[in-house]
Amino acid sequence: MEFYQRVGIVCRAIPAGKVATYGQIALLCGKPRNARQVGYALNRGRAGANVPAFRVVNGQGVLSGAQAFSRPNTQKKLLAGDGIRVSADNRVDLKRFGWHNTLDEALFLRQEFERLGI
Repeated sequence: MEFYQRVGIVCRAIPAGKVATYGQIALLCGKPRNARQVGYALNRGRAGANVPAFRVVNGQGVLSGAQAFSRPNTQKKLLAGDGIRVSADNRVDLKRFGWHNTLDEALFLRQEFERLGI
């Protein structure tokens, strides 16, 4: 349960106009090998309310959360509305649109987890 709470906090920290990978979120949550658990948390709504799950892509930048949305192109449309270009093969350029979080951001998230006791 604590891991899922952390997933929600990290996902809410992804800046508008950027995407993060499942593995990146798992790492920032302190569980670098739990990328699949991140996907499970987002797909099942376990990460809490108001989580921008559409900003999460796989490690190659491919949109992989289609089953979590009511319509197949929902994630692509939400990303486009966020100013993120998605290619015809449903891929995001991680160099351009990836969230390259800083050490300060990672430390802030860690402090937030400690403050909340999770």
